[in-house]
Amino acid sequence: MSRVWNFSAGPAVLPEEVLRQAAAEMLDWHGSGMGVMEMSHRGKEFTAIAAQAEADLRELLAVPADYRILFMQGGAIAENAIIPMNLIGDKRIADYVVTGSWSQKSQKEARKYAEVNIAATSEASGFTTVPPMTDWKLSAEPAYVFTCTNETIGGVEYPFAPDLAQIGRGEVPVVADMSSHLLSRAIDVSKYGLIFGGAQKNIGPAGLTIVIVREDLLGRAMAHCPSAFDYQTVADNGSMYNTPPTYAIYVAGLVFQWLKRQGGVAAIEAQNIAKAKLLYDFLDGSGFYENRVDPACRSRMNVPFFLKDGALDEAFLAESKAAGLVQLKGHKSVGGMRASIYNAMPPAGVQALVDFMRDFAARKA
Repeated sequence: MSRVWNFSAGPAVLPEEVLRQAAAEMLDWHGSGMGVMEMSHRGKEFTAIAAQAEADLRELLAVPADYRILFMQGGAIAENAIIPMNLIGDKRIADYVVTGSWSQKSQKEARKYAEVNIAATSEASGFTTVPPMTDWKLSAEPAYVFTCTNETIGGVEYPFAPDLAQIGRGEVPVVADMSSHLLSRAIDVSKYGLIFGGAQKNIGPAGLTIVIVREDLLGRAMAHCPSAFDYQTVADNGSMYNTPPTYAIYVAGLVFQWLKRQGGVAAIEAQNIAKAKLLYDFLDGSGFYENRVDPACRSRMNVPFFLKDGALDEAFLAESKAAGLVQLKGHKSVGGMRASIYNAMPPAGVQALVDFMRDFAARKA
């Protein structure tokens, strides 16, 4: 068996230990005589799996007791509708900070359910930075302020936690799409009213959406909000109002256990800092490649880059694939290249990429 270095933005690389454990347990989970995909979601076997996964996630992120963890479906894109349906209440308006493709999509979807105020945008810079909080223009009484704290496509990551108390608006809950960097770095959950993310970046397979929501924000859903998307209903039923994505929850739970064995979020963050530094330092010093993101706002997880000579793009992709480095093509909306270096990408994979890029540049310059 020959495994490649997979730099996909999602679904993405998973820890090999996790894949091997899932394979070993495929036919018989812990002597039950059945695989997880075959279990009733209400049986004692799966409820134990789900409970352990939730407990491990709460521990890893130090989630306060007054926050609920929900295992949902539909991905982050569905949450773009589910969030306003749950949080608008009688406020009628929500504020959005637009820093790239995903927050742009989020605010467009929210307009179907509420008025939207663009509190700040980095569009003028080509979405290469994050507007400082001093530039945010909040509406008088927004239901929430929406942020995407890591833009997967543009490779822009917030260099600060959006603490609205710093601008005298601490009563307004902050919502954060953390799909592509949740569990990659330490966060203070208490700074947010709601955190959400699709699992297929850093946590597990596609199909699971994680929502971490403060309890006082429950019970505000619009009358026409589908029951399966009403946070209060989901919370009251322990994420089992409908059949949850059982296998995705199981694999996510294995990833949480793997992450704990690595030393937790603090340890993996140190590794992520080192991996990102290795790649960005090479890009900055190469003269052959470039990264266009404000250095203060560069993502540790998603590293877009461009060859100075775009005519070499196809050769780069073909030769990198032949060298066992795959999924490096940039998103179609921005072009160029992109290396996603999530928690499960070992330092050796980033080193292999840098070595290939150095060799390619030496041959093509």
